[in-house]
Amino acid sequence: MVSAAAALGVTAGLLSVGAPAQAAPGGCPGLYVVAVPGTWETGASPEKNSGPGMLAGVTNRLRGADIRTDYVRYAATAFPWEGEVYGASKRQAVNNARGLLEAMQASCPATRLALIGYSQGADAAGDLANEIGAGTSSVRPERMAGVGLLSDPRRSPTDVLIGPAVPGGGAGGPRAGGFGWISDRTVTFCAPGDLYCSTENDDFVTRMAGYAATNSDPGSSDSPDYAGEVGAILGDLMTAGGIPVLQNQLSEQATEQRADDLTVFYGSGAHQNYQGYTVDSAGNTPVTWLANWLRDKS
Repeated sequence: MVSAAAALGVTAGLLSVGAPAQAAPGGCPGLYVVAVPGTWETGASPEKNSGPGMLAGVTNRLRGADIRTDYVRYAATAFPWEGEVYGASKRQAVNNARGLLEAMQASCPATRLALIGYSQGADAAGDLANEIGAGTSSVRPERMAGVGLLSDPRRSPTDVLIGPAVPGGGAGGPRAGGFGWISDRTVTFCAPGDLYCSTENDDFVTRMAGYAATNSDPGSSDSPDYAGEVGAILGDLMTAGGIPVLQNQLSEQATEQRADDLTVFYGSGAHQNYQGYTVDSAGNTPVTWLANWLRDKS
């Protein structure tokens, strides 16, 4: 059977500990970076906070620049028995990240803003960037210097991908409207073999599971964005052959193969490889590329 992790856990964060970079804590920095950790890398309460995780590879390299970084604290859960379903956890991350950007925007008019995220944090940061880019957010698009997403479960094939090409898109489906006014300042990274951000277009079971996870918060179930994704999945399914294709993907043999593929994926470490593969001729990894990019904007 398709595992619960495939159905609900669109992200599974890497646990690690690192100190967030903070510059000019008492004044207005040139650049303010809001970082959203992945699943299980943080928590809604201090005792559950496990550190900045994967994004420490970015923020630790920002030390010494005119940059202040704050990490978003949120539930960072994936399963109902953890207290918050994935959709509700992500919504909390979006709201908290927006609040941090709003506060800096109001107190430091000359400070430029940036947003980065990993895994579920990239899902949340990408949704907030979508909102900002559409001009519907309280955070103004002209204030945004950049957005960097590592393993975005809603990666679109049309997003600006840094590094080697990967097939398909994010398991949760693309965001309607993309990144709008800030598309030219938004980049994404997807490690080869990372199924969260690289699901084949004809893998309808995984796409439906990703949709279910992203839409698992009843408070966001009426979003036209998510409604559009349902239509996209069904349209692609009908083009591919309709219900018989889905039935074949749900057959006992196909389900066993999917379980084997997921076992290989979880054991591969692809989702935790954002400090381990290169994205350019200079030998940069996603975290070093993103750190250099942000430093150039400070």
